[in-house]
Amino acid sequence: METRWVAVGFGGPEVLRQIAVDVPAPGPGEVTIAVRAAGMNPADYKHFGPGQDPALLPLTIGYEAAGVLSAVGPDTEIASGGSRVGDEVVAFQIVGGYASAITVDAADVFAKPASVSFAAAASLLLVGTTAAEMLDVTGVSDRDVILVHGAAGGVGTSVLQQAQLLGATVIGTASESGFDAVRRFGATPVSYGPGLRERVQAAAPGGITAALDCVGTDEAIDVSLWAVPDTKRIVSTAAFSRGADGIQLIGAANPRSGPFRAAQRARLLALAADGRLTVPIARTFPMADAPAAVAALIGGHPYGKLALVA
Repeated sequence: METRWVAVGFGGPEVLRQIAVDVPAPGPGEVTIAVRAAGMNPADYKHFGPGQDPALLPLTIGYEAAGVLSAVGPDTEIASGGSRVGDEVVAFQIVGGYASAITVDAADVFAKPASVSFAAAASLLLVGTTAAEMLDVTGVSDRDVILVHGAAGGVGTSVLQQAQLLGATVIGTASESGFDAVRRFGATPVSYGPGLRERVQAAAPGGITAALDCVGTDEAIDVSLWAVPDTKRIVSTAAFSRGADGIQLIGAANPRSGPFRAAQRARLLALAADGRLTVPIARTFPMADAPAAVAALIGGHPYGKLALVA
């Protein structure tokens, strides 16, 4: 018997329950993964946040995981080719990663780079594909000086690395405790808060050509609109109330986002395999301690991502 975490209500970590489940055997086009790590993202707790329709309950949690193939459906290969029991894999754009085992579409499963830990592999693709989309929709290139809000967060850290690969110059907002993390990936840090315009202007006297917002605050959008005349070169993952300002919004409500992100998975895993894209891990929690892990995810934690591990 396997286990899975579900939300039995809407709220915070207190609504999570670990239940025993029978994991279905994989059919054609499916594989079963013995989960070694589940990635954790703010989207996880927003999935069971207050005020939603009770008819949706119970909800499974977790959009990405890494582990070992324990069963393979008939005539089935994973997205990166091949599929043998015992292979180490990564799965993304799945539902229910907070589990000891999960059966998923093989099209969402890729070989895990041998050089990348299970925790890092399980934490790579949601933030990585989001960052890739932000850079794509704003057309960032080596000619650009970009402003990244929330540069020390999970998505922000991936944006910094991918922007560096493109040759862009990056200014990143962060708290002072995150400055070293921003500098680590070749960006210039500036503190958010009052006086942000002046600090951005001092850091980029030649001007900002694109702005990528990973936090969703009015400050971030207001400064972006001040700095970047072309609103199509401003994108946000969170400021959904500011769409009327003409900025680009990406995520679940944008029909382009899902297909674009799916198409980026193999490329990002290849970058990780080469050491050109990394995922700093702040802390791991045992799978049995998912409520405590979610509380840490909600309440703030040291620089880096959190992961659940078997």
